[in-house]
Amino acid sequence: MTRAENIRIPETGWVVTSGNAGHQEPAIGVFEAMGIRPKVIRVAPGAPFRFLAPYGPAARHPKIAAPWPDVVLVSGRQSIPYARAIRKRSGGRTFTAVLQNPVAGINGFDLVWVNEHDALCGDNVIRTVTTPNRVNVARLKDGAAALRTHAPVLTDRVLGVVIGGSSRFYQFRAVEAEALGEALAKFAAEHGFSVAVTPSRRTGKTNTNIVRDKLSGVPSWVWDGTGDNPYFGILGIAERLVVTCDSVNMLGEAAYTGKPIHAWRLPGTSDKIGAFHKDLIAHGAIHWFDGTCETWDYAPLDATRYVADEIVSRYMERNGRRPIE
Repeated sequence: MTRAENIRIPETGWVVTSGNAGHQEPAIGVFEAMGIRPKVIRVAPGAPFRFLAPYGPAARHPKIAAPWPDVVLVSGRQSIPYARAIRKRSGGRTFTAVLQNPVAGINGFDLVWVNEHDALCGDNVIRTVTTPNRVNVARLKDGAAALRTHAPVLTDRVLGVVIGGSSRFYQFRAVEAEALGEALAKFAAEHGFSVAVTPSRRTGKTNTNIVRDKLSGVPSWVWDGTGDNPYFGILGIAERLVVTCDSVNMLGEAAYTGKPIHAWRLPGTSDKIGAFHKDLIAHGAIHWFDGTCETWDYAPLDATRYVADEIVSRYMERNGRRPIE
């Protein structure tokens, strides 16, 4: 058998996180882009391991044992010790990748992904403007079709709206909800749109109701929190999008679509998120909402595919240097 015949693509994978959606979902999305259905392992180490992470050793976990996967993706400080442990216990056979800055250093991992604005550098570090996610063409198409069925009030031209909420850095209170609702209603009436809105858990019921009330004079549909979240459907059905500025994930997922994104300013500030906004503006993905209906084009941002391809390429390159048993 030749060396080329020895090289194979990864076929099995684990996602190891604390279960936080912001850590778990991007990792699952990367495996989906690789065509792998990963084993999802949630870790919640007790003291003292919880306090020593990401620097200390990994606590025992019943699901973290041989047979080892081809690739493990970890994300979040509690998962970092497990990545090191898996790499060591697998004899280096498991390709270990970290999503987001591991903080404890980049050595000891095969690949580290971070956002461009994190400015982390190294031979094993890759950076993208947006975050890996689970948005793909099939989900957008299926979601749009489902939303058409559930929300017949929507017209051919849909303004999709994705609302975040208050965080450590930004505020979304009743006054912000009123301003957003009024601006959306005016935009829809002036430019001939219907409006489809999905709030997040951080939006709050009161603020969601305020936005719904402000939209009562135009064709609109606001998700009430029951049933499946129409998030993918709204991204898929919309001609253009309005997204609040508080979430890197929401803006990044919207940028996958290649559609014009009107970013809605909220009170507050964050150096990192502000740098992310500048990156998206430089790419041409977002303009700050100003009530106009300007159209612009940009190359859709697909960090998920990029990270998946890098893992596969580096996995194959590494394994090509030794026989596969």
